Amino acid sequence: MHILITGANGFVGATLVQRLLNSPGALPGWTRLTLLDLGFDTPCHDPRVRALAGSLDDPRLLADALETPVDIAFHLASVPGGLAERDYGLGRRVNLDATLALLEGLKGQARPARVVFASTIAVYGSPLLQPVDDHTPLRPQLSYATQKIVGELLVEDFSRRGWVDGISLRLPGIVARPPQPSGLLSAFMSEMFWRLKAGEPFVCPVSPAAQAWWMSAARCVDNLLHAARLPAEALRPRRVFALPVLHLSMAQLIDGLCARFGENRRAQVSYAPDAHLEANFGRYPPLCAEAAEALGLRHDGSLEALIANTL
Repeated sequence: MHILITGANGFVGATLVQRLLNSPGALPGWTRLTLLDLGFDTPCHDPRVRALAGSLDDPRLLADALETPVDIAFHLASVPGGLAERDYGLGRRVNLDATLALLEGLKGQARPARVVFASTIAVYGSPLLQPVDDHTPLRPQLSYATQKIVGELLVEDFSRRGWVDGISLRLPGIVARPPQPSGLLSAFMSEMFWRLKAGEPFVCPVSPAAQAWWMSAARCVDNLLHAARLPAEALRPRRVFALPVLHLSMAQLIDGLCARFGENRRAQVSYAPDAHLEANFGRYPPLCAEAAEALGLRHDGSLEALIANTL
């Protein structure tokens, strides 16, 4: 079995790679793993792994990656929201053009590849309707979100034609990303975990009452792998799913982190709400993800489990 992972050096991608290497039962029977990203922090010496460094919008790189037929493709690579908004051309080339090129490259295979496409909750836009469920209309407010919607439609259309066997998952805020520049407007949601763990000051750019949707990287990878294993017949009614999430306020997260690391951490937190961030990342209503739950996709279970899974 040949597995392809785009964005393999990213936060979620690297977590997925480590799971596949360290837990043979995660996807039994794989024999080859092709990784695509701009570069790789740590070389992998496993003979089953091939790492290709370069941009996904490079046709030669993509052709090299698809030289051997792919059984499962995890398409995680993207230019994140903040950067895609500042540089429309870059976002379009990677988030839209390269997604189409990947699907076109997979189209000619004798056996359709299972494609697991990482979409985003940003497709719902803001302000969000209450509650959000499987029938909520899409109102994207960012080019990134629009590009992801087109990606979902492409995966659906290529699947309808039998060229691939795809599923799109709308990922929520995944924590806790490493404390380094990411281009994500939501980076503060991860920064909070690392700063409170280290006992460092944290200036929260949204109010204590701000509510968001949360998921650990470990649970996200659980869901990606589960999506890859689903039988084809389970996806015929629909192929796009919002993942089940924990709906928590910043105050609840800080309470949980203080319970984990010490009440003295609370004094390290101050608030300087930014109206734009509050509007986009602090006013999430409850999310009802019945279709995803029916397939066995899951959230972390509890605040305590989220923190444990994250750190």
